[in-house]
Amino acid sequence: AAALSKTGKIGSVSAFATPELIPSINAFTLGAQAVKPDIEVSVVWVNSWFDPAKEQEAAKALISQKCDVIFSNAQDTPSVVAACEEAGVYSFNLNSSMKKYAPKTYLGCVATDWSPFFKASVEAHFAGKFKGANAFLGMADKVVEVVDWNADIPADTMTKIKDLEAKIATGSFSPFTGPIAKADGTEGVKAGSTMSDSEIVAMNRHVKGVTTPLPK
Repeated sequence: AAALSKTGKIGSVSAFATPELIPSINAFTLGAQAVKPDIEVSVVWVNSWFDPAKEQEAAKALISQKCDVIFSNAQDTPSVVAACEEAGVYSFNLNSSMKKYAPKTYLGCVATDWSPFFKASVEAHFAGKFKGANAFLGMADKVVEVVDWNADIPADTMTKIKDLEAKIATGSFSPFTGPIAKADGTEGVKAGSTMSDSEIVAMNRHVKGVTTPLPK
């Protein structure tokens, strides 16, 4: 996102300010800062899992603020990416591909496929070995995959992306390794420390660079 931003401002249309979606925005911001340290991220919370009209309105509001890359965070509709395509602004989203709604400006999708988890759970049940537990699954488990990368992404950036993908899959890299500052500039994660999965999904704060305060 940062490699393609000309304004230094990028945004996110997000569903709810929950500890599931806050880390997504934080990881998005930290990744962008790895390319442009001074990048700014604005957020519009629509407070709905499904409201296409409100989602489009939020995307247009961010675009009017000169955000030129938009992260559609937990909208299971093409509302945001379609509005961005119309405005000539880059976008990407979570969960399922929306490329057909934005063939020119769609940057990609962080896709999730829970079938390996469901299949393993069913097989364990039939074998009499199922035990309920929290599961934090990602690239190494074939549950998370980034698809539909846009050809507009610079080649050197794609090289860095692929390198980091491989490191995330092996567990040798986490975006939540300190030092990481909170939005107010105070220490969030100390240098050399890495947040656990349980800590990440309990985040109730933004990292430095996110300019929109969390709703109270």
